[in-house]
Amino acid sequence: MSTLAPQEQAVLDDARAFADAHVRPLAAAWAQGAADTRAVLPLAAQAGLLGIEVPVAHGGRGLSFACKWRVAEILAAADFGFSMSWVNTHNVARHLADSAAPEVARRYVPDLLAGRRTGCTALTEPGAGSDFSAITMQARPDGAGWVLDGRKAWIVNATHADVLVVYVQAEPGSGARGIAAFVVDGTREGFLRDPAADTSAARGIDTGGFRLQGYRARADELLHPAGQAFKAALGSINGARTYVAAMCCGMVAECLRVAADYGATRHSFGQPLQGHQGWRWSLADAAIDLQAARLLVEAAAARIDARQDAQTAAAQAKVFATRMAGRHIAALMHAMGAEGLRDAHPFLRHLAAAQVATLVDGSTEMLLERVARSLPRG
Repeated sequence: MSTLAPQEQAVLDDARAFADAHVRPLAAAWAQGAADTRAVLPLAAQAGLLGIEVPVAHGGRGLSFACKWRVAEILAAADFGFSMSWVNTHNVARHLADSAAPEVARRYVPDLLAGRRTGCTALTEPGAGSDFSAITMQARPDGAGWVLDGRKAWIVNATHADVLVVYVQAEPGSGARGIAAFVVDGTREGFLRDPAADTSAARGIDTGGFRLQGYRARADELLHPAGQAFKAALGSINGARTYVAAMCCGMVAECLRVAADYGATRHSFGQPLQGHQGWRWSLADAAIDLQAARLLVEAAAARIDARQDAQTAAAQAKVFATRMAGRHIAALMHAMGAEGLRDAHPFLRHLAAAQVATLVDGSTEMLLERVARSLPRG
């Protein structure tokens, strides 16, 4: 594993303390829809977790992607949904700091870093998921600005986000070449929020949708014009695939820890569970695959930090890690017996989240095609 700078190691320590104090105690309530993850984001800001990759000049910490994916893993061990919610607000702050007009960045980034406002990135639509080039939300020039119309669905943080990076079609009929990206203010006229997604899986992810009806964007709120936005989105998606893989590692590590602790105290047939060879092997099998998944995440993250092409590495990491999580979380829950079904343990929450992870930021089948295209052709 790569070595982090001392200040980055300190961030990981802060993330662990934050997760223990503010995420684990609420995770079961979030899963039942009885609490709102948004209220915890200002506490994440106080812990310095909302500006990890944001440049220092914009009030962030200017640290590496390697640091961010490790924080994502730590938070997902406590709750996958919250980790996704946190990272999406963080990513919008970084995106605006890197790409927005100075006045636009000054308008939004400080509030995002403080957790006073929350962010999301909106690509998916009711009729366009993994096929990103098929989006139909439209932007048309109007005087000095633009008018945006259309609908987005299955967006992380959409139940509350009010600073949105929204991808639209600015040149209908041109596919990927016509896609542009705008900053959208969720408090402005023309923004209509849809109800939360009808699912109990990973509720902390705060998934929902919204509609833009005659929404007026100013000229300086164009983040990426047609011809540039699609490439920018693909770059950010590679990062997302990598940290989602890291989140899967975090969930398996947490389940492995809980099962190992239980196996040391629960007795069966006159000895602790860990005294049974078959029981030990199920944990050892999970530990081996967990290490392999982390190495794939590390390889993809290294390419991202080096600004190298990470498409294949990110796809490999996400496919392996999501499969690993689905298999081993279920096996570790089974190793716990009926005890594993209790809401006090993370198994059911993490098992559902592992299925969510196979779908976000590119389905497994889509990523297999990405890997297949990288294979040598004789």
